[in-house]
Amino acid sequence: MKLNFYIRYRTEFGQSLLLNLFRPDSAEAEVIPMSYFDHEFWQVSLEADATRGDEIRYRYAVQAKDNTRILEGEKDRLIDMSHETLKEIDIIDTWNDEGAFENAFYTTPFTKILLADQVASIKTKTVKNSTHTFRVKAPLLQKNEVLYITGGGSVLGDWHAPDAKFLTISGNWWTVSLNILQENFPLHYKYGIYNIKSKEAVSVETGENRQLPGNAAHHSQTIVHDGFVRFANNTWKGAGLAIPVFSLKSKNSFGVGEFADLALMADWAKEAGIRLIQLLPINDTTATFTAADSYPYAAISAFALHPIYICLEKVAGKKQAGILKPLKKKKKQLNDLPELDYEEVMKVKLEALKEIFLAQKDDYLDNADFYQFFQKNRHWLVPYAAFCHLRDKYGTPDSSKWKMHAVYNEEAIDKFVAPRGRHYEDILFRYFIQFHLHLQLSDATDYAHKKGIVVKGDIPIGVYRYSCDTWMSPELYHMDLQAGAPPDDFAVKGQNWGFPTYNWPEMAKTNFDWWRRRFEQMSNYFDAFRIDHILGFFRIWSVPIEQVEGIMGHFEPAIPVYAKEFLERNIPFNVDRYTQPYITPEILADVFGDQAGEVQHEYLDQQEDGSPQLKLLFNTQQKIAAFFKDRPNDDNQRKIRTGLFDLVSNVVLFAVPGAGEARFHFRIDMQKTSSYANLDGQTKYQLQDLYINYFYRRQNDFWKKIALQKLPALKESTNMLICGEDLGMVPESVPEMMQQLGILSLEIQRMPKDPTREFFHPGDAPYLSVVMPSTHDMSTIRGWWQEDRARTYRFFNNELGQWGEAPETCEPWINKAIILQHLYSPAMWSIFQLQDLLGMNENLRKENVDEERINIPADPNHFWGYRLQFPLEQLLKEKDFTRMIRSAIEASGR
Repeated sequence: MKLNFYIRYRTEFGQSLLLNLFRPDSAEAEVIPMSYFDHEFWQVSLEADATRGDEIRYRYAVQAKDNTRILEGEKDRLIDMSHETLKEIDIIDTWNDEGAFENAFYTTPFTKILLADQVASIKTKTVKNSTHTFRVKAPLLQKNEVLYITGGGSVLGDWHAPDAKFLTISGNWWTVSLNILQENFPLHYKYGIYNIKSKEAVSVETGENRQLPGNAAHHSQTIVHDGFVRFANNTWKGAGLAIPVFSLKSKNSFGVGEFADLALMADWAKEAGIRLIQLLPINDTTATFTAADSYPYAAISAFALHPIYICLEKVAGKKQAGILKPLKKKKKQLNDLPELDYEEVMKVKLEALKEIFLAQKDDYLDNADFYQFFQKNRHWLVPYAAFCHLRDKYGTPDSSKWKMHAVYNEEAIDKFVAPRGRHYEDILFRYFIQFHLHLQLSDATDYAHKKGIVVKGDIPIGVYRYSCDTWMSPELYHMDLQAGAPPDDFAVKGQNWGFPTYNWPEMAKTNFDWWRRRFEQMSNYFDAFRIDHILGFFRIWSVPIEQVEGIMGHFEPAIPVYAKEFLERNIPFNVDRYTQPYITPEILADVFGDQAGEVQHEYLDQQEDGSPQLKLLFNTQQKIAAFFKDRPNDDNQRKIRTGLFDLVSNVVLFAVPGAGEARFHFRIDMQKTSSYANLDGQTKYQLQDLYINYFYRRQNDFWKKIALQKLPALKESTNMLICGEDLGMVPESVPEMMQQLGILSLEIQRMPKDPTREFFHPGDAPYLSVVMPSTHDMSTIRGWWQEDRARTYRFFNNELGQWGEAPETCEPWINKAIILQHLYSPAMWSIFQLQDLLGMNENLRKENVDEERINIPADPNHFWGYRLQFPLEQLLKEKDFTRMIRSAIEASGR
């Protein structure tokens, strides 16, 4: 059988089209170059075996002149090869841009939950000897609505809707097969919407007619994929809430939110008209068993769930309920605390779990569900259990300090976890916990789905330095570097998260298998996910291991500045002057005040020219931090420590280590350093010009190519709806790439992406976006209102349109006005921290506004302990408040 593929696509110079064909006997796509057919179509013909009766799947891709390839967004095209009498099939397709917003409606949250019950059906007569099959997608049909096709010629009713032909749903396509052999070509037609309940045509496509060229011949068939119906497909909008699991509280929880509490959260969300619950990461972070582990973005496993979220009662069941009776008083004590006592909750839960496990271990080893769970997850579960045992045995997650298995070996670990080992019981205990966490989270998300609620997860950009993942595959990470973020208004010295950065070239060798498995694991529980710091897929802020503050980092990868560029700009080039801390007596006096003499004597040496320099013992921030670790933690010592950090960072350039031509990265905020301030005017002008070139011009296309090597492949590996946290110092290529791939952006009112604006207005949000008034890394609406009086005043007048002086506190009506701004945004999703919703009610919000905040990024010692001030059972009783939220959501069209 001959297959003739035609695709409507207008290429730019240097581009060409490719057909990716998936034959039944091959898992890999056969890539076939296409030929330019005319001003409208690209075409290719090939032979296929029709006797096998299989289906052939295919997709198109565009290849740029630099040989980069971009797949289209359509994943549902196939050809039925069971027609043995056919000699030829013409396939006429419409390109589906990956960034088309309609594609979002074919992701899991919509197909499985939000739009699952809106597909109507109608009986149609089967047409014998059909010559043409028309297929089109209509993602937003309402209940009782179906499609019809109308057009010129008797078969299509001569544009008379009552005589048109109905389509039926098949997979994601609305389809109709017709015999139009006798019609005149080119055939003109449109699609319309018909309500089968009211029995009337609702609407028909506007604009130009669709047009089908050519005509039909005997023993041939034409399949037309018409893309999406031409109706308003950007009208669906939803509201969501964001809450970390640890912040939930119920009468049954044990001092911390638990997976089981999500059912109550879903109950309230349903009543309030909220369609999505967004969580923070829920992976195991147990490294030190201290409050430092409360940081949810430092997972010791990218796959294991956190034991703290387990519900003891559900694990114990009726048979072991007695084990928990002595803990009733402790449970109430921990649950009544205003914040999470991480260490105590973990201690009590693990002790209780161990006792329950010992009582149940014989039964659960024979559990078929456990066996299935184990087999599916053993690739991460076995090394994770071994890692936890070794961490506890040696008292550290740092595998380099272990006496055994410091270097991971799969065969050795398989022997280590074998049943004959003395520690096998502890290994089983880890399996036991993860199995029950899996059951409880699955039950919770299944319950939410039955309520029509989407559950959205969060993928951290990094992994903990001493994690199971880095132990297993250290080659996938740059262990001598630390990921972080450049300075911003929330962290003026930048952020250092301490995570190793990814070795992307090494990951690419396995087609990003680690990331694919990670996405697959998330899809077991979540329908959508937020990529934490999506900028990291373009470039990451990389801080050398010997430094502490984020300001000492630079973007990696990045095109460096070469020594010759300074000479070309007539910049006097003294390497040491730009790359070594610039220290003068005046600077010492300015930084240390009356302590300057003490600092110069204890921490500085004198160079040959008489100028001071840091002693070798203090020439990096890590050395300084290590020295002061054992010193008194008083104001005097803290001032000296901070001042020494500032001296280390008082440079203009960072030299790139290695052989070859001298290369450099600019220190960010170079202009704020006294090293820069002490240069002559001409040098400063030229350096500033080169600085702008380095940060804002030369990297953009380079970073886009970097992202193209991984983001499309990773998005392709999942059908979850993807949202990217694209905040901070955003290169031009980021929004361009996200739009191209159909990844939702994040829009925050107080963090406008337009540098010329002080605030972002939710009414200006793109459709494929999430608008939020605040995130877990920020103060709530109420907290922000009190941070900067002058800025609040401008917001009150310019953004809320109010006259006069702004109230000193964010009164409930102001909080509500900001919520309404976001609800009426054109964005697909408006998502709110639960604290911000509660802020609309004087009686429900916390009295102390500072207690509402979840995280303070600038504080590395901040512990994550925010909890609701009342149990969810009480929230469910607040009927007036819930009705108020539901009314606002419904009035906004969400």
